[in-house]
Amino acid sequence: MKKIYLVFIGLVLGASVSLASEQNLQIFSVDNKNGAISAKTIQKAFIDAGLKVDVNNDMNSIFSKRYGKVHHKEYNLAIFTNDKLLKKLMDKYPSIGVITPLTMSIYIDAKDNINVSTLSLHGMSRITKIPLTNPDLVAYSKLVDAALHKALPNGKYLSVNHGTSKALVTEFTTEFEVADDGSYKDAKKSFKEEFEAEISPVGFLIPNSYIFEHDAYDFFDTYSIIRFNAIYPVSKNHPDAGAYAPFSVVIYKKKDDDTVHIAYPSIENWIGDLDIKEEATIKAVQQTQDLMKKILNELTE
Repeated sequence: MKKIYLVFIGLVLGASVSLASEQNLQIFSVDNKNGAISAKTIQKAFIDAGLKVDVNNDMNSIFSKRYGKVHHKEYNLAIFTNDKLLKKLMDKYPSIGVITPLTMSIYIDAKDNINVSTLSLHGMSRITKIPLTNPDLVAYSKLVDAALHKALPNGKYLSVNHGTSKALVTEFTTEFEVADDGSYKDAKKSFKEEFEAEISPVGFLIPNSYIFEHDAYDFFDTYSIIRFNAIYPVSKNHPDAGAYAPFSVVIYKKKDDDTVHIAYPSIENWIGDLDIKEEATIKAVQQTQDLMKKILNELTE
């Protein structure tokens, strides 16, 4: 593989300075003392609302085995998509891949409220640079809102007082060398195999991956990625981190263009957006960002 541009960190500045104070994630909450609502009923409600839920993992089960301790009564991380809206957005904005799939955390707090955190419309727009007024992005946000209301009847959005970070996306460009009897899809498959071989030994997992067929692209794939050594410490005081985790790596190539683009939302965004103050947690988040950046930098050389 031949790297044709330097790896860079792109500043996603947003459409307007006046939007800087908007919250990038939202938390929908309802009293659940009777235990009627669960991660499974929420999943069903999202599916019924038109969102495909591909993963809904009980993180407490994983955390108790790995670390011997859990932070919350219940804690799930889930990923979900709507292919119809995604393909519409892909027409003009390949950046939609950095939030594909969308993610949510489902958790029960000390007062037996069940909470679901997701990206807000502002958060979706900020990280992708898709205008807040884009009708398909607005429709996507409204679909999430409808699913939340269906999943948590009588629920409400909580006041979120998090800070905000610069909306960083870590991006790479490269070219794939294609064998005479091969194709770009073959080269992409080889890249994915190398990528998985590199990330696994340092604790990254891919809960799911997506292949989207689109006339404008030779390929458009996204990988949903998680690292337990980051989400476990973060989720202790910031359970709403599921709006950002698992995070997505997008890899795509437009037709009639030799450049392969690879990008993901910088994990260090969590520090500002979630107001993380704990030094050990900040270190775990930064280490995760540095590891992913280093691996992709090496693979695109």
